[in-house]
Amino acid sequence: MNYAIIAAGEGSRLVQEGVKFPKPLVQLNGTSLIDRLIAIFTQNNADSINIIINEEMVELKEHLQSLVVNVPFHLIVKSTPSSMHSFYELSRFLQNGKFCLTTVDTIFKEEEFSAFIQAFENDSEHDGLMAVTDYIDDEKPLYIDVEPNTLQIKDFLDIPEHRERYVSGGIYCLTPKAIPILHECMEQGLSRMRNYQRQLIRKGLNLKAYPFKKIIDIDHAGDIAKAEQFLKEEFK
Repeated sequence: MNYAIIAAGEGSRLVQEGVKFPKPLVQLNGTSLIDRLIAIFTQNNADSINIIINEEMVELKEHLQSLVVNVPFHLIVKSTPSSMHSFYELSRFLQNGKFCLTTVDTIFKEEEFSAFIQAFENDSEHDGLMAVTDYIDDEKPLYIDVEPNTLQIKDFLDIPEHRERYVSGGIYCLTPKAIPILHECMEQGLSRMRNYQRQLIRKGLNLKAYPFKKIIDIDHAGDIAKAEQFLKEEFK
């Protein structure tokens, strides 16, 4: 499994609220967000780990360059206008085999993530397995319209239309079939990951939702303590 982390955002809200570190270096229970993800990926059959950060993150660049990672490791330093553009920069390393893409501030239970990855590795039917949750904590959630019995994804919605239960968890497992569609989106001048995900459906890719009990995003300073408490809770 090839893994990719989008860590190119500015984290401006955290800075405004007094957080001094770049978001990827924010610590949860003594471990930075970026180090936590790298460790989890290494423990879940990583064939490669690929990260994009912005050009202003000098401290983060030095930190990542000092790490010893026991799988092929690629670091891109480039400021981009959106997560979809960051994904495009990472896509050169994701052409061969299945891959998992996530943003750096997505917090989940390791046990659920491992089960998610295993399910995707064993799945020969779907072109993608998307992490979803019914725990809505995002300021602008992306709602997922699914077939109730099969969890087949029908659409991605900014506004719920039929009391959709799930929202996107920001973790995407995809096959290389998704890469040409990303390039088409770039050529068409589209931006934002949610617009790309809609294109996956329109192009006929077979996507399934995979429910997590809870996923938390680190958007505000207050989310740090909330995420730390969540990770300390016993997994049930």
